[in-house]
Amino acid sequence: MHPCKNSLEHLILSLWIVGVTAWCQSPATPLTADQLTSEELEAGWISLFDGETLFGWKAESEVDWTVVDGAIRGTKGEVGLLRTTTQFDRFEFQVEFTADETTNSGVFFHTSPQPKNPTVDCYELNIINPDRHEFATGALVGRVRSQYSPPLKLGEWHVANVTVDGGRIRVQVDGKDCCSLEDSKPLGKGFIGLQFNSGTVMFRNIKLRPLSLDSVGDKPDDWDRQLLKDARVEWTAEGKLQLKGGPGQLETKAHYGDLVLSTKAKTNGTVNSGIFFRSIPGELMNGYECQIDHQVIDNDPLKPKDCGTGGIFRRQNARAVLTRENEWFHLTLIANGNHIATWVNGIQVADWRDERAVDKNPRKGARTEAGSIILQAHDPVTDIEFAAIHVREIDRRNR
Repeated sequence: MHPCKNSLEHLILSLWIVGVTAWCQSPATPLTADQLTSEELEAGWISLFDGETLFGWKAESEVDWTVVDGAIRGTKGEVGLLRTTTQFDRFEFQVEFTADETTNSGVFFHTSPQPKNPTVDCYELNIINPDRHEFATGALVGRVRSQYSPPLKLGEWHVANVTVDGGRIRVQVDGKDCCSLEDSKPLGKGFIGLQFNSGTVMFRNIKLRPLSLDSVGDKPDDWDRQLLKDARVEWTAEGKLQLKGGPGQLETKAHYGDLVLSTKAKTNGTVNSGIFFRSIPGELMNGYECQIDHQVIDNDPLKPKDCGTGGIFRRQNARAVLTRENEWFHLTLIANGNHIATWVNGIQVADWRDERAVDKNPRKGARTEAGSIILQAHDPVTDIEFAAIHVREIDRRNR
């Protein structure tokens, strides 16, 4: 399910106004979604729901899922999930929800698109009144009962905080401990699903923070082939990396296949750069490229001039350009199998699946095997800083 153009335009206009106001007050302030603070962005949080559209979500059953007043609402239809198009493995998660007295719903973690048994093929955080089910709100269905289950009334919002780290799961609702689980047969990864079963349910402020990322690139020893050619690189005492000139590239010693990557960067002036991943080691800029280019056409953020920051170059443009020159921005990339998704300043801007035949060369087909990460020095005017790069492999078992 993808957004209608008018909803996207309204969302981006709102973000753009916020950004312009912030830019006038402080040039260093990045564009942010209303529900993400600058502290959350610094900590690595991303929004799974932009408050206006269902970009990044897919319905697995016929339900009247709609966006109403900044929330996802379901009231009638077949039992099933509205689930993310991206799979996640180790994370901290937060969502606000409200439901009526008759609602039977839940939030599914590490799930397949159409789970059959919550004790085997997913973890289900239940949303149901305690007089209607032994595993009431805050419980993990079929696994652990909840110590705290607030009564449900439509319009009264509750906050669920969930940590899923391997087989270790912890659930809180409204700041109170509900349950925890140590799974001896942990599920490696999966989608996040919002369930419709019966009754009205609404979800908002859905956010996630990937866990256990490792720092890479903040010292020369992290890099293997420095094919700088006409480029140069500097490392500061604070661990920042600045890449100037070009063409050329920096290539990591470590190789990654399915990965989650998070970084904070800033271009100094009008710069074309990018982050390549699953690259063929030793070859010049031969991998998938997450573009870094803030230019737009006709001053319209919905019209990237050259793919747009967060777009997958030559594959899918960013749906909007949410960055500006000379301002720090946050970028998160998740590549799992042939699916690639990106978030810029917490907002998802790309959601792409490589349907080409498998090929070791990503210019010719879908490359899923591990490769190096490359920072691009595109041309002589390249001037880009990276304050931090964090990355790790994710579980390769598909759901």
